[in-house]
Amino acid sequence: VYARKLGVDIDNLLVSQPDTGEQALEITEMLVRSGAVDILVVDSVAALVPRAEIEGEMGDAHVGLQARLMSQALRKLTGTIAKTNTLVMFTNQIRMKIGVMFGNPETTTGGNALKFYSSVRMDIRRIGAITRGEDVVGNQVRVKVVKNKVAPPFKKAEFDILYGEGISKEGDLIDLGVAAGIIQKSGAWYSFGEERLGQGRENVRVFLKENADLYESIKTLVFKHYGIGKEGAEQEGQEGAGTQGKAGAQGKAGAAQAGAARSAGGKKA
Repeated sequence: VYARKLGVDIDNLLVSQPDTGEQALEITEMLVRSGAVDILVVDSVAALVPRAEIEGEMGDAHVGLQARLMSQALRKLTGTIAKTNTLVMFTNQIRMKIGVMFGNPETTTGGNALKFYSSVRMDIRRIGAITRGEDVVGNQVRVKVVKNKVAPPFKKAEFDILYGEGISKEGDLIDLGVAAGIIQKSGAWYSFGEERLGQGRENVRVFLKENADLYESIKTLVFKHYGIGKEGAEQEGQEGAGTQGKAGAQGKAGAAQAGAARSAGGKKA
């Protein structure tokens, strides 16, 4: 029920809870090879416990076992993922390196293979809480793209995740609207043209959620400004057509001038 409220398509969702890391990665390979799924999420790498560790005693040392398991799995998966065009997503957890005096002491579990094989890596962190009165209703999240093979890396984004709702579209619209100058911010007050939206970002977010027509009006302008979706594509097309029209007019004017010069030259001769 909670997943459906967050927008998950339950009817097309398959969930598997394997007993060991080996079993989880075998299921992953089988599903990717079948080509029957579009997106596959392994949650998480830190929870992929090797069979030897599960069957062993508490306190037994299993040095590098998880790293070797991940390295072997990724070698087998890489080619299959490319052939079937499947998106495979691994979530992971942060650990601290012991005795690091300089540099970043943070690291991720499962060895280095996943870092090298991945096309995109994102660092996702909670940077604050969203409150309504005394109740915490969500989290403010910052995402940094630390690796990207398909686009420029090191981009950052901040957004709200609300409990029972997911990512807040209204919160994103407020931030983008302010950055584009479509929504005006004066102190804690927000306004759109002559209309006051409210005081405080959270109050404005709730106001936009309750006023769908106003939300759509701002959304259309924001999309046009950033060239997103149909509105942005139409604007870009109009700008391109205008540029081509100017170039064509300039070309015709140049040709007319050249023709006039040739005629004048002929008369002189």
